[in-house]
Amino acid sequence: MNLIPAKTIISNYTENTNWFGNNYNMNIYKGCCHGCIYCDSRSECYGVENFDEVRAKENSLSIIEKELKSKRRNGVVGTGAMSDPYNPFEKEYKLTRGALKLMDKYKYGVSITTKSSLVTRDIDILNSIKNHSPVLILMTITTNDDELSEKIEPNVDVTSKRFKAIKELTDNDIFTGILMMPILPFINDNEENIKEIIKSAHESGAKFIYPAFGVTLRQNQRTYYYQQLDKQFPNLKQKYINEYGNTYSCNSPNAKNLRQVFKEECNKYNILYKMPDIINGYKKNYKDKQISIFDL
Repeated sequence: MNLIPAKTIISNYTENTNWFGNNYNMNIYKGCCHGCIYCDSRSECYGVENFDEVRAKENSLSIIEKELKSKRRNGVVGTGAMSDPYNPFEKEYKLTRGALKLMDKYKYGVSITTKSSLVTRDIDILNSIKNHSPVLILMTITTNDDELSEKIEPNVDVTSKRFKAIKELTDNDIFTGILMMPILPFINDNEENIKEIIKSAHESGAKFIYPAFGVTLRQNQRTYYYQQLDKQFPNLKQKYINEYGNTYSCNSPNAKNLRQVFKEECNKYNILYKMPDIINGYKKNYKDKQISIFDL
């Protein structure tokens, strides 16, 4: 794995964030080798060249420690927005694990987005962080079908393995749920898939599911997506072109119905799905602590 220079890794503090209550963003790695056909991070606007090649930021842990020490406010550090913190290289290099140890040391919370069961390796540190700050794990799951998962997310753990990871995390009382996105038009946007994901989420102890019934396509990502459709789902590309043209937000034609089914099923299993409820759910036991920290 190649290293790339970096001057900073953790973003500036955000007071009122609507994305899972993250106060900071952190990406130790650049690029992603998961090969998910739908990944918006491949888009040109993010400026990630050679996107499929994973690189780590040089001296990342020393930079992270310096930044955590210098921040005026503690809070929740989100990671995984642009590059999965548990890519295959993490097993050897343990940079994400090292960053978690630093968050624990300096009393920060963490929000992790991943598609990898490797996150369970760090349950010990997550439990330690949980003693003083909020911990949130978001496992991306788009289909309950392992065979379909291998087609649209070829280089990551299949869905069933991800659900096992969720079960292990929730058994350790770590607040864990699902990013059910994207739900791809004409591929996995059907009632059966939605119901099966929610049922499996319930069985694995997931606390929440946050969905998106569609996919975003722009710039080179549209070209890449269509190339993968030609390989995996012949003749489907033309259906997308006819339905969406060059539209950025390609919502499922079945979105309204799926959203209603989704809400009904989540309510049946008592699974959270509204962003304010999810944020409150994993932060509620830390409100008094947060006030004393944030008001420094």
